[in-house]
Amino acid sequence: MRVTLTPHPDIPSGAARAVEVEIGPISGRQVRLRYVVTGEISRLALPEAASPERADELWKRTCFEAFATRDTGYREFNFSPSTEWAAYDFDAYRAGMRNADVLAPRIEGRHGPQHYELHVAFDLPDDGKCHVALTAVIEETDGVKSYWALKHPPGKPDFHHADGFALELP
Repeated sequence: MRVTLTPHPDIPSGAARAVEVEIGPISGRQVRLRYVVTGEISRLALPEAASPERADELWKRTCFEAFATRDTGYREFNFSPSTEWAAYDFDAYRAGMRNADVLAPRIEGRHGPQHYELHVAFDLPDDGKCHVALTAVIEETDGVKSYWALKHPPGKPDFHHADGFALELP
């Protein structure tokens, strides 16, 4: 399945023209995501490669994200082009945040002059059906950030808002 993310209406991107995400099953609860950004890729601030380790505050620079509902609360995943990652569980809207006990995702990036791709394989919460929010923070070399999502709630960018969990997965 392929979906298109849209930039927040108050913060357009000067470098990224489009962000699409392909999502598909691998096995069991493991899924793959392929984020594709098209535009002037040389104007994107892509973090340097690093060890594929857990790291906090990845959303402060270019970062691709997935949020998934659980029986109680939701889980947030952050995937950096550096291959660093994070996963957090929340009990409710921005409440009860803690590191999620998950296996490290596999992350690989590749790019050309007009596109950047981030491939990710990871496990969704093991709670049956879930609703998913797919998002991206795109930072440009001048420091400007745009916020992309399947659906934006009213007001400022807020990827944790329930309105953003717009995709249902079996």
